[in-house]
Amino acid sequence: MRVMKTVRPPAVAGAFYPADPQELRAQVDGLLAEAHAQALRPKVLVAPHAGYVYSGPIAASAYKLLQNLKPKPTRVVLLGPAHSMGFPGVALPAVDALRTPLGLVPVDGELEFKALQFPFVLDEAKAHEREHSLEVHLPFLQRALGDFAVLPLCVGHVSADDVADLLEAVWGGPETLIVISSDLSHYLPYDEARRVDQETVESILELQVEAMEGERACGAFPLSGLLLTARRQGLTPTLLDLRNSGDTAGDKDRVVGYAAFAFA
Repeated sequence: MRVMKTVRPPAVAGAFYPADPQELRAQVDGLLAEAHAQALRPKVLVAPHAGYVYSGPIAASAYKLLQNLKPKPTRVVLLGPAHSMGFPGVALPAVDALRTPLGLVPVDGELEFKALQFPFVLDEAKAHEREHSLEVHLPFLQRALGDFAVLPLCVGHVSADDVADLLEAVWGGPETLIVISSDLSHYLPYDEARRVDQETVESILELQVEAMEGERACGAFPLSGLLLTARRQGLTPTLLDLRNSGDTAGDKDRVVGYAAFAFA
């Protein structure tokens, strides 16, 4: 029997993004307003998960695509890497909703049930308690979509085939959006990071599952599964933005790379 579910409170509000609702709303809306609009209806978005001062503009280039969609997706399958603990498989938070300063986002019970049919998907609240890779996307989704339900999946050590099978089980139609959370290279000098990240971007655009490694993308496990699914589903990736923290926050000695993609 599953434990009684609750609400997951925000773990990084006030650190990665503002804790004050009005300040957060203004910052997200400002980032979306500054992002370049493209005429795409994405099935999948890939976006970074650092603090908004670092990766917010790059993430906004992905979420900008959602603002004028008609109809808008009402379900979001959100996958991000585990930073706070290592574990095999994929973890659900065992809660009814996720809270941000902008309000509650309900967990989609039907998609959750489908996910739990896979033996590698488990209820593991501890994997989500301090994890930022999913949380930082929620305010963008709240402002771009309005009302939606989420399937929050914290991805540990798992094969690309397993992630791809899970994605296809919750794939749905136009009502369902898939979001993959990942940064790129970490703590390289600016010029080296640009070279490495460009190679990673080219691998993603070519759907090269085998090229995904943790040193190139912290979300390598969910990304690998996505690329395999994109092959199966015949999706075409589009690069929306590629920068690093040296471009957005100034320090170029040790930077973190960020990219945003749309798959349609």
